[in-house]
Parts: sequence; C-alpha cells; structure tokens
Amino acid sequence: MATTAQVIAFAGTMGLGAMSPGPDFAIVVRHAATGGRRGGTAAAAGIAAGVLVWVAAAALGVAALLAASAAAFTVVKVVGAGYLLYLGVRSLIAARRGGTGEVAEEETAASPWDAFRQGLLCNVLNPKAGVFFVALIPQFVGGHPAVSEALVLAVVAALVAAVWFTIVANVVGALRRVFSRQRVRRAVDGLTGAALIGLGLRLAVTR
Repeated sequence: MATTAQVIAFAGTMGLGAMSPGPDFAIVVRHAATGGRRGGTAAAAGIAAGVLVWVAAAALGVAALLAASAAAFTVVKVVGAGYLLYLGVRSLIAARRGGTGEVAEEETAASPWDAFRQGLLCNVLNPKAGVFFVALIPQFVGGHPAVSEALVLAVVAALVAAVWFTIVANVVGALRRVFSRQRVRRAVDGLTGAALIGLGLRLAVTR
C-alpha cells in the first residue's frame, strides 16, 4: 500500500503538472470567461474526470497498451488533435465576429454539461497524458499496484486537478465583467483559439 509520504509526493507532482500551460488550462479559461464561475468549474470537473480515467488506466496497466501501441497512440492522437483544432477554429470565428453573432452567443450560453464534456474530452483525447501517467505511477507504487492503490492515486490526482482548475475558474470568473467587454472578449477568443490550434498541431506531430 502506498505510504502517506508517497501519496503526498504524488499529489505535489500532480499539482505541478496541472499548473503547466496546456489545452486543459485554455478550456477552463475560455469557459470561465464566457460562462463565469459556473462554466469554468464545470470544465474543471470534466478535466478532473479525465485525469481520474487516465490515472486509473495507467495504474491498472491499460494505458501502457496505448503507450506501447503505435497504432492506438496514433488514433487517439489524431482524434485529440482534431478536437483541439475544432475548438480553436470556433474560438477564432467568435473573435472575428467581435463577441456578437451566432457563434459567440452559443459559446456564452454553453451549458455546464457542454463545458464538462469539453473538459473531459480535451483530457481523455490527449495520449500524452496517458504516457505521462504510465511513466509517473511506477515511481510511487511500483509497476504492479494493487487495485486499492490505483484507486487512491486516481482519486488524489482527480482532486488535485479539480482544486487547481476550480481556482483558475473562480479567478477568471470573478473578472467576467471585464471579459464581457467586446475588445477584451475578442482578445480572449483570439488568443484561446490560437493556443488551441497550436496545441492541436503540436499534438498531431507528436510521436
């Protein structure tokens, strides 16, 4: 069984990983800016659910199959990159329309479920997350952890991700009045779209 010190060290490592800029961060900022704390928190919950899936899969050996199979890795990579590009293009279209129009209104009115789904898919469709956890888990519980150990690590990882991205969502959500200004909104849409497209292209060429 993992010791308390190992769990704490794992949580710290997860915290540093969650704070690294990436598609998850962009998704939370986007939804918090357009939907306030509620939208950002829903996206954060989706990301946490994705982390839960990846850690459990890595601890139980399922994610190792993805890391070892070039075909499986490529399939997940292509789908994930395509999804990021899709979200990025939508953000750029909203930016071009100047914070008004059909796309912008659709994004503003995004339901918590839509935000949750985007956060979940953004994380689950990133094969680099699977490879990361495949390399990380054995450092704390060995290569063949018990189911109870896998469950503990999965819950800890999900909680760390949920706490960090909820903080981000609340900070951005508190400034929603600022983000609702047309010029600021266009800048957020444009920067988020460019970031998601860049991350999608980067994922597409990952080996």
